Amino acid sequence: MVDVGRKKTTDRSAIARARVRFPPGVLARVLAEGGGKGPVTEIARAAGLLAAKRTGELIPMCHPLGLDHLEIRFVAREDTLEIRCRAATRGRTGVEMEALVGAAVAALTVYDMTKGLDHGIAIERVDLLEKRGGRSGLWRRDDADA
Repeated sequence: MVDVGRKKTTDRSAIARARVRFPPGVLARVLAEGGGKGPVTEIARAAGLLAAKRTGELIPMCHPLGLDHLEIRFVAREDTLEIRCRAATRGRTGVEMEALVGAAVAALTVYDMTKGLDHGIAIERVDLLEKRGGRSGLWRRDDADA
């Protein structure tokens, strides 16, 4: 792991997203009817939050962090469910990996809960949208709103 002992303690946050694409009409059905395994977004939210809190155990070179805030939101757009995870802490290292892990595991959970409806469901991307804090300050993806 990188030695962060001499780094300044600052407020740090990160937002990551994952996109799950559904065949036409399937997402609308999921949102209207739920899934056979329960309420899809609520179970995916819980899975993403739990995973983000355990990032240091899942990714070998990540520092274990005490997180001050975690949030997962879902936005449906036509046949795509976008999952955004925001993580925040006051510390010596960033929370990008926690946000990415939270979004990714929430997307995997959505897939698991809906895969029986159609084999064409796909997780299309997982990416960092924004990070704040630390030496590099603010960074934002150019297409963060896309």
